Amino acid sequence: MSTTRSDDMTGETVELLQAMIRNECVNDGTPTSGHETRTAELLDGWFEGSGADVGRFEPLPGRGSIVARIEGSDPSAPTLCLMGHTDVVPVNPAGWSRDPFGGELVDGEVWGRGAIDMLNVTASMAVAFRRLARSGWRPKGSLVYFGVADEEAGGTYGAQWMVDHHWDVVGADFVLTELGGWSTAADDGTRHVVVNTGEKGIAWRRLRIGGTPAHGSMPFGADNALVTAAEVVRRLAQYRPQSRIDEVWRQNVAAMPLTAEQKAGLVDPDRIWATLESLPPVLAKRCHAHTHTTFSPNVVHGGQKTNIIPDLVEIEVDIRTVPGTTQADVDAHLREALGDLADRVEVGRLQGSDPTESPRGNALWDAISSATQVAYPGAQLLPGLIVGGTDARFFRGRGAVAYGTGLFSPSVTFESFGSRFHGNDERIDVESLGLAADFWVHIAREVCG
Repeated sequence: MSTTRSDDMTGETVELLQAMIRNECVNDGTPTSGHETRTAELLDGWFEGSGADVGRFEPLPGRGSIVARIEGSDPSAPTLCLMGHTDVVPVNPAGWSRDPFGGELVDGEVWGRGAIDMLNVTASMAVAFRRLARSGWRPKGSLVYFGVADEEAGGTYGAQWMVDHHWDVVGADFVLTELGGWSTAADDGTRHVVVNTGEKGIAWRRLRIGGTPAHGSMPFGADNALVTAAEVVRRLAQYRPQSRIDEVWRQNVAAMPLTAEQKAGLVDPDRIWATLESLPPVLAKRCHAHTHTTFSPNVVHGGQKTNIIPDLVEIEVDIRTVPGTTQADVDAHLREALGDLADRVEVGRLQGSDPTESPRGNALWDAISSATQVAYPGAQLLPGLIVGGTDARFFRGRGAVAYGTGLFSPSVTFESFGSRFHGNDERIDVESLGLAADFWVHIAREVCG
C-alpha cells in the first residue's frame, strides 16, 4: 500500500473529528434534538480565511447546515458536492469502554459516537476542501462542501429541506457521501474497494391490531389484541419474500472469500435461504439484506393495566425495499405475510422513499478508480447497495449521480465497520483519516478540472 498521504492533513482531520465528536450533536428524531448548529459554527470558523464562499442555513433553531463553495470558471463543467452529515445517533454510555463524546485518541484510533457514522468522512472532506481552497486552486467546475444536519432522522431539516429550498446552493452533477470505502483482498491478492451506487427504499409501517377489553382474570377465549399482535410479529419474522439477484449482487458474491458452492447458492433464488443459514451470522445478515426486502418489527405499544385484556396494540415495522419495489408492493407483501390475519390489521404509513440507484461509467466513477490506485495499486471498484438510507436519495431524485464511498486502511473490514456502526466503542483509525483526505483531494481535482 502506498504511503504518499499528507501527514499534516492526517493531523488536521484527527483534530477536526475530535472536535465534531465533542460537539455531541445527538439526533433522537425530535425537532429540538441534533443541535447541529454547533458543528456548523465549528466548520464556519474552520473555513475562515480559506477564500471559499461559506453560508449557513437553519430551518429550525439549532438545526444548522453549512455550505462552502469554490466557484468554477466554466458553467458547463461538471460540479461535485462533498456531503457529510454532522448529526449522530443516541448512545448508551454504559456499553462503552470510554466516554462516547470524549473524542479520545488511543493507540492510533479516534474514539467516539460518530467516528464511523459518519464524522470521519465529514471531517476528512472538510480538510480536503480547505486544502484546495487555500491553495488557490480555481477549477473549471464548482466544488461544494455540504455539512448537513438531520441525516439520522430522514433529512427533513437537512438534505431534503436544502434540496427543496436551496437547490441553487447545494445542487451538483456528482455527489459523494457515506457509506463505502472498506475493502477486501481476494485469493489472488486483488483488492476490491466498495463504492455503493444505490440504496434500498424505506417503507416504515404502523400496524394496529384491535381486540376486546375484558378482565385479565378470565383470559379463556378472550379477544386479546396482544396475543394477536404476537402472532403478527411471528409471521413477519418468518416471512420469506422472493430474493432479488442482479448484476451488482453477482459481482459482490464473486469477490467474497467463499467456496464455489456457497457462491453458487447465493445467486440461486431456490438455494439462497439454505446458503444464508450456513454462513457466519454477520455475513448472513449482510447477504440477506442485500437480496431481500426486509421486515423488522421493532416497536410495540399497547395495553392499559396489568389486569385489563388489551383492546389495541400498535407495532412499528422497519421495512427496507430492494430496487424495483413500490410502496404498493410492500402492502401486498404484508397481506401475504399476515395471511388470514390481514383483515384484522390496520396498516398505516410512517415514512417512505423509493429505492434509488446511480449509473456507473462516468467521470466520477473514473476519478474514484484513479484515486483508489494511489493507496491500493491494482485495486478494483466493487459496486454495492446500501441497505439503510442516506441523503444521496434526495440528490438522485434531482438527477445527480451520487455514490457512497470513502477510503479506509486494510484494518477496516466490512465486519469491523458494521459492528461499530451505531454500536458500542465506535472508533476509526488515524491511517484511514489520512487516506480519506488525500482521496477527496484527488477526486475533486479530476472531476472539477
